[in-house]
Amino acid sequence: MDLSVFFDLEFDEHMAVAGATRTALRAPFVRLCSMAQTALKSGNKLMFFGNGGSAADAQHLAAELVVRYRVNRAPLAAIALTTDSSVLTAGGNDFGFDRIFECQLRALGRPGDVAVAISTSGSSENVVRALAAAREMGVVPAALAGRGGGRLTGLADPLLVVPSDVTARIQEMHITVGHMLCDVLERTCAS
Repeated sequence: MDLSVFFDLEFDEHMAVAGATRTALRAPFVRLCSMAQTALKSGNKLMFFGNGGSAADAQHLAAELVVRYRVNRAPLAAIALTTDSSVLTAGGNDFGFDRIFECQLRALGRPGDVAVAISTSGSSENVVRALAAAREMGVVPAALAGRGGGRLTGLADPLLVVPSDVTARIQEMHITVGHMLCDVLERTCAS
């Protein structure tokens, strides 16, 4: 394996996906920002969730909003539904892994909140069920996805679909878009 060639190919792929994402996600990103601003300015919250690397992204983005992104400011209301090990394991044990986010969303979500699902495939059953519950409850069912949007297409609105089938590239764009969301909210919603 020629590591120099590998290095260049990875960056080439990253930059190609970044360019395609820039073109494809502008309008849904603006819509997500608007909905999140409305929620926070109205006293509501953002709830992030996903599996695996997307769970880590959910925690990361919630922390950026609650603590700080770039500047010291008042905390913004956000929570990751991926962090409470007791709730996750009890829900998984008692009701099954497919309901772990749905249970939390039903307990914590209120009309006007924004549920932000993060899924590279767009097809994880626990993510789909949580967004269906959000829609039913009057919680904005937003999502970051890849691979054409999967089962989140028609369910999440807004739906930000990274135009790639490569998990690593999708995750890289999710965190980039997530950081951009945090920046917008910090500039417009913090007092």
